[in-house]
Amino acid sequence: MAVEALGKGMCLSCNTRRDASLELRRCSSSAIELGRSWSRFLGRRLVVGSTRGKPLGSGNLGFISAQMSLSVRKSVKWWEKFLHPNMKVIDSAQDLVDTLSEAGDKLVIVDFFSPGCGGCRALHPKICQFAEMNPNVLFPQINHEQHKSMCYSLNVHVLPFFKFYRGAEGRLCSFSCTNATIKKFKDALAKHNADRCSLSPAKGLEESELMALAANGDLSFNYTPKAPVPVPNLHDASSEKTPANPMLPLHRNPWFFQDIEEKSLATAQG
Repeated sequence: MAVEALGKGMCLSCNTRRDASLELRRCSSSAIELGRSWSRFLGRRLVVGSTRGKPLGSGNLGFISAQMSLSVRKSVKWWEKFLHPNMKVIDSAQDLVDTLSEAGDKLVIVDFFSPGCGGCRALHPKICQFAEMNPNVLFPQINHEQHKSMCYSLNVHVLPFFKFYRGAEGRLCSFSCTNATIKKFKDALAKHNADRCSLSPAKGLEESELMALAANGDLSFNYTPKAPVPVPNLHDASSEKTPANPMLPLHRNPWFFQDIEEKSLATAQG
């Protein structure tokens, strides 16, 4: 009898524990579902919490509080990878103008790309390598999808595309380049990155480029066209002057030359 009672007590104890465990799991799931309704984003972290001090189940399970903290990792876009301090994303046309003017005598290579351009994505790691090997060269980037009007004003119609600027010379060259024609980029970088010093201010964008940006509303500035330099007309007879000989007096009376001719004839006859 004692053994039978003990066995029944053990079975009852096991069943009670099993039921309590199932009830605890069920209430925990309810707590998590309830906590989701209180979720909110704080910056880059998703904080999920539940109410504290409120009963979530019945019986003698008491109070259950749940709090979850989930980190939401921001996906890094391919054009944001492997960037170096001398690489920056251009936000506007004015930002591009300021970048070129503040570069001084440094070589500036403007990189035009598009997120959906396969050639741009394939070439990006190599451009980052060039930026790392040439810290004195600036590599500003312009997203074509975000700045279509600005790219149109700068005559960028194929991607990837590069424009080289430096100091007082302004724009040096511009061309499209891919992995297959990367030698063109290397040659231009080696040619225009030679050591030199210019005391003149940076020229920046060409006058035609500035006018196109202003016409499309990408740039606003007060432009004063330069006054044309007068060119003398070499075929104008009035502008030609016979240099005066200080040793010979100028006689504007035509009778003076007639008297000289008559005296010369009289002397010859005599």
